[in-house]
Amino acid sequence: MMFGKSFEGWGAWHCWAIAMVVVQMVSRSALAEEPPVIRTGIVGCDTSHVIAFTKALNAEDAGDTYLGVRVTHAFPGGSPDIPDSRDRVGKFTDELKGLGVVVVDSIESLAPHCDAYLLESVDGRVHLEQFRKIAHGKPVFIDKPAAGSLAELLQIFEIAERTDTPVFTCSSLRFCEQVQSLVSDPAIGELTSATASSPYKIEPHHPDLFWYGIHGMEALHTLMGQGCQRVSRVETETMGVVVGEWSDGRIGIFRGYKSGPSYSDAYTFEVVGAKGVGHTHGFGGYEPFLLEVAKFFRSGEPPVSPEESLELFAAMEAADVSKAREGRAVELEEVMQQARHQVAKLETTEDE
Repeated sequence: MMFGKSFEGWGAWHCWAIAMVVVQMVSRSALAEEPPVIRTGIVGCDTSHVIAFTKALNAEDAGDTYLGVRVTHAFPGGSPDIPDSRDRVGKFTDELKGLGVVVVDSIESLAPHCDAYLLESVDGRVHLEQFRKIAHGKPVFIDKPAAGSLAELLQIFEIAERTDTPVFTCSSLRFCEQVQSLVSDPAIGELTSATASSPYKIEPHHPDLFWYGIHGMEALHTLMGQGCQRVSRVETETMGVVVGEWSDGRIGIFRGYKSGPSYSDAYTFEVVGAKGVGHTHGFGGYEPFLLEVAKFFRSGEPPVSPEESLELFAAMEAADVSKAREGRAVELEEVMQQARHQVAKLETTEDE
């Protein structure tokens, strides 16, 4: 009888022990499946994006929304000849410190502490040299404008290929719900034309559309897809209009507002498809875009190809040429050839 009680007690204890082992194994398995933190370094603290992105990615309630991506370090940078950079870099750097981000005094100092990079400098002209310093195989997102010229963007992608560094660039408008809902709406069908508008602020050190018009241009090219062959541009005191002709005969139109609608109301998107039409407006926030960046940091697979970005930048540069030619249509291939020639000339000079 005593033996029986002892056996029953041992059996209960044994079952409990096995249950605890199973619980621990499941817990360890769950922990193993949790994504490790991707330590992210910011290059350039002179844009409001660094605050918005850091607050979203590092939010206490973010959980695994952004797949473990966290901003941990930052290099301030800054361009003294651009007021939007010079007058804001100190303020945004201090805000980042208040959010717990460690600020370093050189781009090179980021490398030991970071698994991925957000290249955020508001000045596109400095991106090429900054990218050279971080192109060592870790994923890099380059914020708009990706470069100061089409030729510089070509060089960035060449460096990325040579160093096996995953990279992509885009405006956050590409992934906003207002644009993506039109891209994926089966009721609209295959798009025959699209119109996109955005604020249109010009910065004198950049091609006209690079600074803010890029938001509307990126949305337009997202809606239309690749295949833009030529563009023409009309400019007035209040608006800039770019008309793009696609290889299959479709037409895409960008409207840039220099004045008029408020920031949010200036973003409008209209499409005509084989089955119907669609219209949205506004900007729904950075969350869909940041999720694409997080997926990219984890997989190394860019959601936007170099070819897509190069076509967009060729269209924006061609629009400047069209303006100089009083609105005449300019082939994208013309500006692409000029950019390739510039890069080849630079490479020849460097080899001498």
